[in-house]
Amino acid sequence: MSNVHQPTNRPILIAGPTASGKSALAMALAEELGGLIINVDSMQVYAELRILTARPSVEDEARLPHALFGHVPAREAYSAGRFLTDAAAALNEATAAGLRPIFVGGTGLYFKALLEGLAPIPDVAMDIRQHWRDQASRVGAAALHGVLAERDPGMAARLSAEDTQRIVRALEVLDGSGRSLAYWQAQPCVPLVQPDDALRLVMMPDRDVLHRRADARLDAMVASGGIEEAGRLAALQLDGNLPAMRAIGVAPLAAVARSEIELADAILGAKTETRQYIKRQQTWIKRHMITWRRFSSQEMEINIADAMSFIQS
Repeated sequence: MSNVHQPTNRPILIAGPTASGKSALAMALAEELGGLIINVDSMQVYAELRILTARPSVEDEARLPHALFGHVPAREAYSAGRFLTDAAAALNEATAAGLRPIFVGGTGLYFKALLEGLAPIPDVAMDIRQHWRDQASRVGAAALHGVLAERDPGMAARLSAEDTQRIVRALEVLDGSGRSLAYWQAQPCVPLVQPDDALRLVMMPDRDVLHRRADARLDAMVASGGIEEAGRLAALQLDGNLPAMRAIGVAPLAAVARSEIELADAILGAKTETRQYIKRQQTWIKRHMITWRRFSSQEMEINIADAMSFIQS
């Protein structure tokens, strides 16, 4: 894949925690360089969640080319494997149009997939996937972990008994392919973007700055229709284990829409959840993005200038 790009059109990767300013930086660079902004956020893919995932506005999407935003219905479970397929198509789109590919988002696993590839796990039939999702809803994660321990003890030993999503994934792959997920994960991986071919930037403001920005953004989400958006999603009566249903703010704000809890309690819960998520994102960055160029300034204008200097060097 690295032969597709000329040195002057090297992909730009912008990572960072929630509310770090990475989307604004991507917009500024895309405008300056002529870029296609490609989503690397596991929640911004869902069509029903524009407000609560801080997806780019309709106006921003109209002003600059964007890809992989809001293209998946909430009833589907998006995955890193599907992201990699979609990202390959977006990369080809950018190349064909002569646009600079600018990948931006906060999902560390997706960036890892871009730069390292994923195990070649075969597709699993929908009826098998649905069976194990139904089982998870019916008996819970701990019981399914027991099933996995009997059938695939090695894989079960890797997973927490509370990790519903990964337990279900291990069981569906086992049923669908006849082999352990551990077998597939041990197979050689091919990166979509060669690490040396990419310009890798990560936004890392101080945590207290991130908390203030995230709190203000959540207040703005509520004011601009976040409760109604959560209520519309809940009204679809989708499986609660689907990723979209676990987006930050969905559960508490949907409860407000149903008049089950007070708005102040919902906001407090969502802000607490956001802070916990920021902590997890920062931990991932510190462990897995050691060689990325870091920008810690709190002022976007300085970050944009520094980023341009780094890209053009």
